[in-house]
Amino acid sequence: MGDRLRLAVGIMGNAASLLLYAAPILTFSRVIKKKSTEEYSCIPYIIALLNCLFYTWYGLPIVSCRWENFPVVTINGLGVLLEISFILVYYLFAPTRGKMKVAATLIPVILVFCITAVISALAFHDHHNRKVFVGSIALVASIAMYGSPLVVVKQVIKTKSVEFMPFYLSFFSFLTSSLWMAYGLLSHDLFLTSPNLVGSPLGILQLVLYCKYRKRGVIEEPNKWDLEQNEGKSKQQLVINSDSNGKI
Repeated sequence: MGDRLRLAVGIMGNAASLLLYAAPILTFSRVIKKKSTEEYSCIPYIIALLNCLFYTWYGLPIVSCRWENFPVVTINGLGVLLEISFILVYYLFAPTRGKMKVAATLIPVILVFCITAVISALAFHDHHNRKVFVGSIALVASIAMYGSPLVVVKQVIKTKSVEFMPFYLSFFSFLTSSLWMAYGLLSHDLFLTSPNLVGSPLGILQLVLYCKYRKRGVIEEPNKWDLEQNEGKSKQQLVINSDSNGKI
């Protein structure tokens, strides 16, 4: 029963993660349409790529015991492909300064993963120590991924607009972290549970921030409409009064 429940949660976690990794498709369709990256940041996608690389490696039989973490491998492997696609699109439409920033961030990320993979494969000779080593580094990358959308929080607060903090990205981040936290608890795996204990509250914080500024935007628009409507009514009343005076 326990294994079946864990597998069921893993499948739901895969589905939620797929939605999380696919959420930026709408963002990048806009980038392609406008041929501009506007004010979007590529850092969250690079950090997400690092997270997917680490957890794909973590779930493989080289690190984990056989295929005990097969659901982790499948979804993070797909995540690697999606994140690379997003980064390439961003790079194509970014200005020269943006391209340099992407390269300066992406190259160290790839190096860190490669070094970690080589050390874990050659320096450790049992699954337990490999899991501890890779899992510890992956834990940091995962926390960074769940917190990376917070880089736009300052902009959201300053502009009072959530235009560049997509709702679905924040929502699926919360949902994914909650499901994988449950999967980690059922698996008694500290390295799957711990980052999601942080990711879930961060997801809630992003949703609260989104709701706060979205409501403010909704309130402001009707007020503006009411003013315009009242102004129109006043002008119309003046015309009516003028016509009435003319008739008298």
